[in-house]
Amino acid sequence: HVQLVESGGGSVQAGGSLRLSCTVSGVSFHEVDMGWYRQAPGSQCESVSRTNDDGRTDYLDSVKGRFTISKDNAKNTLYLHMNSLKAEDTAVYYCAVEGSWLGSIWGQGSQVTV
Repeated sequence: HVQLVESGGGSVQAGGSLRLSCTVSGVSFHEVDMGWYRQAPGSQCESVSRTNDDGRTDYLDSVKGRFTISKDNAKNTLYLHMNSLKAEDTAVYYCAVEGSWLGSIWGQGSQVTV
């Protein structure tokens, strides 16, 4: 079965950096779209960044130029590099894989506190 395990969250001062990792098992990266979502307290969940097998990426406007999504196919790991972090980036971050045959499967969530 498909499983996503996240790591890398934590607390950082404003202006600092963090890298989130999401190791995926049970599905090939070539079969799915992948992305990061976040949910802040009292707010709706929002898409932060997504990527597909063609290499296309998109970002939430508020993180453009600060966050970068990447993946290592050999390690089956998706990353979210977060720089110049702001207080408003504080949220629980979730990685997800999505496919028409798979639906959407999410990781356990990683707390990021700025």
